[in-house]
Amino acid sequence: MNKNILLDSDVIIWLLRDKNEIVEKFRTVILNNTLFVTPVTVAEIFSGARKDELRKIHEFFELVRVIEINFEIGKLAGEFIQQFSRSHSVEIADALIAASSKYYELKLWTLNTKHYPMLNKTSLF
Repeated sequence: MNKNILLDSDVIIWLLRDKNEIVEKFRTVILNNTLFVTPVTVAEIFSGARKDELRKIHEFFELVRVIEINFEIGKLAGEFIQQFSRSHSVEIADALIAASSKYYELKLWTLNTKHYPMLNKTSLF
């Protein structure tokens, strides 16, 4: 079954650094699913990029679709921060990613589920 999956930056980092279990899972996921990232994730990846990773990063981003962040996503992210910043230390980047996941009805593939208390298990990949 084809799913639409939003990738979190932690998955991309481990993929780019050839973590075997992530690479293997990615190989099967990319065959049967449409993969998306947010501009927030693009910024996170490039902000931590090593010079020797830039070519690989550009090649990776050619494989996925970048979704747009709009007013409704921004509003929802603000609500997530208001609700979860004190209890779970939710910051703007994760709030925007979670809001994008909900708005576009994408399953979020993350290794840091604790960063996403606003998403239930069925929203995660």
